[in-house]
Amino acid sequence: MDLLLVVLIAVVAVAVVTALGQRLGVAGPLLLVGLGLVVGLLPFVDVPEIDPALILVGVLPPLLYAAAVRLPAIEFRRDFTPIAGLAVVLVVITALLLGWFFSLVLPGVGFALGVALGAILSPTDAVATGIAKRLGISPRVTTMLEGESLLNDATALVLLRTALLAVAAGSFSFGAAVGSFAWGVVLALVFGGLVGVIAVRLRSWVGNSAASTAIGFTVPFLAYLPTEHLGGSGLVAAVVAGIVAGQGGQRWFTPEQRLSDEVNWRTVELVLEGAIFLIMGLELDQIVSAVIARHEGIGLPTVVALAALLIALLVRAGYVAALLSGGRRRAGRADRSRLEEFDARIDEIEENGWPDRPGTRGLVRRASSPERTERRVASMRERVSRALADFDYYQATPLGWRHGTVIVWAGMRGVVTLAAAQTIPRTVETRPELVYIAFVVALVSLMLQGFSLPWLVRRLGLTDTGDGPDVEDRETLDAELRAAASDALASGDLRRPDGSAFDAAITERAGALYTMPPDERWATSAREVLELRLALIDAMRARLTSVSSGGRYATSTLRHTMSQLDADQLSLELRLRDAD
Repeated sequence: MDLLLVVLIAVVAVAVVTALGQRLGVAGPLLLVGLGLVVGLLPFVDVPEIDPALILVGVLPPLLYAAAVRLPAIEFRRDFTPIAGLAVVLVVITALLLGWFFSLVLPGVGFALGVALGAILSPTDAVATGIAKRLGISPRVTTMLEGESLLNDATALVLLRTALLAVAAGSFSFGAAVGSFAWGVVLALVFGGLVGVIAVRLRSWVGNSAASTAIGFTVPFLAYLPTEHLGGSGLVAAVVAGIVAGQGGQRWFTPEQRLSDEVNWRTVELVLEGAIFLIMGLELDQIVSAVIARHEGIGLPTVVALAALLIALLVRAGYVAALLSGGRRRAGRADRSRLEEFDARIDEIEENGWPDRPGTRGLVRRASSPERTERRVASMRERVSRALADFDYYQATPLGWRHGTVIVWAGMRGVVTLAAAQTIPRTVETRPELVYIAFVVALVSLMLQGFSLPWLVRRLGLTDTGDGPDVEDRETLDAELRAAASDALASGDLRRPDGSAFDAAITERAGALYTMPPDERWATSAREVLELRLALIDAMRARLTSVSSGGRYATSTLRHTMSQLDADQLSLELRLRDAD
């Protein structure tokens, strides 16, 4: 009963403090740490020991899954190479350098344990992404930060587990670590993708939003547990399952399911992140006391923590500089004319059939039937269209030194660093100072970089106060969907839920009205009109799904438009139920 009361009070505290932080303009996590510290110092409060396995199994899988569900897929694909570099290569380099540093300056910390602490300090936090979005900087930069903060969590935690196994074994083998890392990632990709696909199809079949949500809550754990049992990375599996679920939900779920998912997973993320910061505040007094008992003060661990943060930022700055330099060289070699020439050849094939001139077989394979020809031409056209859209995206959103500066400074440490530090076994003698160092790094990083990032963005002149391309994209996409609705009306294929055709007078009137802006449409609520509007929304959603993979529109635009269609459909269905 006492435990239940504590949990209830903690949830209320997280919600209230988060709301208070938004009103005061202060980061909620910092207030939660302060609250936990104050409560932990009260003489009548006995803070129990929290099993690190509870954090690793109960908190991190759903936390990473919740972030993965919202990942912008199109932009993530376009910048996957630099994101993967930041999330994997940079994390490994940082962890190894910090591991060497800790082994030199911390008594009783060998290289393997130093690498474990370096892995804890390496991943960046999603807090930076939220701040960057509010500042209005380039969406490409925020996507890179978001993708990095998601994937580098999994990378760092795989490296942490490998290093802790090496600590238990008494030696650190780089080759064994690489093999363990590769095996863990491969298993995670397989199981995470499989669980994600099965979950999407099962939830689509279930239909009911409440039942679907109940299944959704099990997905990160269903991906995590078997992967861990077979020696893979359950956290990477949870991330992969989240990405699959996030993209599959746009195509297969009902509006109620999408709305329920968005609200519920944001709630889960809020509670779990807040709980981590609150726990760290509660345990800080015990951690500081243990560190003082070992070192007769906190001077050395504090200095080591600040030096580690500086090293991490310097390594990040050097890597980002090299990354942007390589990106500029690749952009200079890019040639749009080749793609346009290929597109012209596809037009020629579509019009005249497969040419017999030399070199054709090196470009595409001859189809054996008109149907296969049509499918292959459509597939090639889609690939070329996507490549052209990617080229235009890179040309329209180049990354310069100012963007690189933001990427470097936005690399804050936060909730995953704090949660990962809790997973260090209590049998490790130096655990108190290691957890303390992780706490200091996360706290200073959030305060220093978090509070100064808005100032830095303004000084660099990266804020955008205009409407931006998203507004233009939304208007263009809205016009395309209205055209799809008109085409559906003209085809005469629309049917009522019972399979009967719509009244000709209503469809004729709809043909004129549905090309108007949304606020000028439909003035009547007749049942057949409402059903026709639902049928038109289905046609518009089908067109939206078909253009989603082409790369012409940003993920934010596609999801905004999908949310509008979902809201319209939910409103119409409510009016139909009222009519019944």
